[in-house]
Amino acid sequence: MMDEKDWASFKQKLKAKTEIDLDLYKEPQMKRRIGNLVTRANMDSYVAYFDMVCKNKDDFAAFIEYLTINVSEFFRTPEKFSKLETDVIPDLLKRSPKLNIWSAGCSIGAEPYSLSIIMKEMTPNVKHRILASDLDIEILAKAKKGVYTDNELKSITPERKKKYFDVVEGNKYAVKQDIKSVIEFKRHNLLKDKFESGFDLILCRNVVIYFTEEAKDQLYANFFEALKPGGILFVGATEAILNFRKLGYTSFQPFFYQRPLDK
Repeated sequence: MMDEKDWASFKQKLKAKTEIDLDLYKEPQMKRRIGNLVTRANMDSYVAYFDMVCKNKDDFAAFIEYLTINVSEFFRTPEKFSKLETDVIPDLLKRSPKLNIWSAGCSIGAEPYSLSIIMKEMTPNVKHRILASDLDIEILAKAKKGVYTDNELKSITPERKKKYFDVVEGNKYAVKQDIKSVIEFKRHNLLKDKFESGFDLILCRNVVIYFTEEAKDQLYANFFEALKPGGILFVGATEAILNFRKLGYTSFQPFFYQRPLDK
């Protein structure tokens, strides 16, 4: 029976095995998402479902991928990436010729590879640092491999697809080595692990949808501390930070928030 005791036991088991703390996520939405899986599997409790998926590596990997919402594509929301290229990065390059960038919650790697392409085109002779992190180990493995379908490349121009990808396996595309080589992949739990500092640009897009408001505020406060003065946080198109001033940020542009130069 899916009751509060069952839910509490499920959360405890999940946290012990994966370090995912569902107390930092919106409970109604997570119960609904996971409850759908329980029902589809014809199980009668969250714990029974969890015990079942733990018996099979592939089933467990699929469950974690579903739980962590790994949906991504190259240059997601192209108009925002255009602003990144025309306004944000040029502003950052005025202060630092070599940027330290973090793609937080990088999912399948589309975002950090998009960044690598942009930086290669804007500063072809400079090797910037791009850190790409995610909680899901299986998804990080896919990101490191760097092989994608046509659908995942739908927002890439034909010119960029031809220049930065090799056709493999008939109808898939592999990121070329010069684009891959600047990216450092790392497992990282945004709600638990220590943050690095000294970033010029942090992207955290389409990651916080199920986080509680308290967890989001703490996350954005941690990002603030991780940014250099003048550094910028880029969030998803549905994730405007309404209390950005309270957290110390100024608005650079919609969905781009800046740590002031004097802080």
